[in-house]
Amino acid sequence: MKVGIYTRNIQHELSLSTFQKVIAFLEDLETEVMLHGEMIDFIQTLYSDKIPYRKFFQCDLSTPELNPDLVISIGGDGTILDTLCIVRNTGIPVLGINTGRLGFLAGANTQNFKEVIGSFLKGIHIIDSRHLLSIETSSPLFEYNFALNDLVIHKKDSSTMIQVHTYLNGAYFNSYWADGLICSTPTGSTGYNLSCGGPILYPKSSNFVITPIAPHNLNVRPFVIPDDHVLSFEVEGRSTEFLAVLDARSMPFDANIQIAVKKATFDFNLVRLPQQSFLSTLKEKMMWGLDKRN
Repeated sequence: MKVGIYTRNIQHELSLSTFQKVIAFLEDLETEVMLHGEMIDFIQTLYSDKIPYRKFFQCDLSTPELNPDLVISIGGDGTILDTLCIVRNTGIPVLGINTGRLGFLAGANTQNFKEVIGSFLKGIHIIDSRHLLSIETSSPLFEYNFALNDLVIHKKDSSTMIQVHTYLNGAYFNSYWADGLICSTPTGSTGYNLSCGGPILYPKSSNFVITPIAPHNLNVRPFVIPDDHVLSFEVEGRSTEFLAVLDARSMPFDANIQIAVKKATFDFNLVRLPQQSFLSTLKEKMMWGLDKRN
């Protein structure tokens, strides 16, 4: 079993401490450890000799012998989103150990990671497959054109609102006058979508949700559509440039760019224990049921 480790903030005190504990635990289990290449320079400062672990970078279906069998992501939900761009379409499962704040996507924390890793190595775990969205643009924007959470179209500066002309399967649907528009997956529905008044979608539901950001027309509300539909957008406004944000990776674009969204052809696999569930995580993170009147 080859276990890869990735964290984007290795110098963070809690992340570094957790990383060292995870390394020690995996070595006790005689598991082969691999480190993501972006961590190597800092990790080298912890060793007087050569680092005794193999490096890995982007995983690739064409070179399975170079890929880990599991990737452990140490950090918050943003680190797990980064990990998606590492495992890409390989299907390699990802276990998040939360050292951040909310940690919606993590299957472990700093207290129980040994139990979760041990259960995975014994085959006692659940693979929670999450649907992704992918985008196509009339001119290239992103190196990785897929997202676990959402695509956000937003005005770039503090100018007046923008218009987002929206089409479903090529048919005109609506023009949103707003600060922007969110197209969210079920996984992303508990993120920016929720803070803008959008609904929470169950992870296994085959839907997208379109949620306007600060819409001018108050009768415009979030809209849930099947994810076998293709959404397309044209944007205009007084400004010449807008922002497209794909899982927090942002790129400017102009009104000549057309954007289409559809369900990706592959899923993102998260590891969790059998006793964990989306509902239990939702109640814990949202603190539902803590009202004394209940």
